[in-house]
Amino acid sequence: MAYRESTGLRNLTLGTSGQGFGEAMNNGWLDIYTGAQPANADAIETGTKLVRISSTSGSGVADGLKFGSAGTGVLPIGTPAWTGVVLVAGVAGWGRFYASSGTGGATGSSGTAIRFDVACGISGADLELSHTNLTKDSTLTITAANITQPAE
Repeated sequence: MAYRESTGLRNLTLGTSGQGFGEAMNNGWLDIYTGAQPANADAIETGTKLVRISSTSGSGVADGLKFGSAGTGVLPIGTPAWTGVVLVAGVAGWGRFYASSGTGGATGSSGTAIRFDVACGISGADLELSHTNLTKDSTLTITAANITQPAE
């Protein structure tokens, strides 16, 4: 499994809109699923959705996730911490981050949706969690994570 950007996100960051990755993804949300990650971020979601991660556990009107300031090719998550109440019990396998505007929040198969996928795990994954066995009605909190743009 690996970090994978959708065609819509790649086109947006390579285009002339003047909008970068951080601006495009700020105020979005992250859904975490069971099972194996799809072949690419344009594909339909697979597995069971376990939790929606937002800045207010999905309870606020303006609860989009925030990113911090980029430096040395690294974009950290911002504050407040990213949290979500687990909908159903299961083992976290992968996640999809959806942009909040335009076609960003589009689910299902899409070549224009602005989103990216990550592998979830305890160590060595794109999104490292303190545990992957999620229990219904518990709160999952993500306090640190980075998006890294490689130099080469």
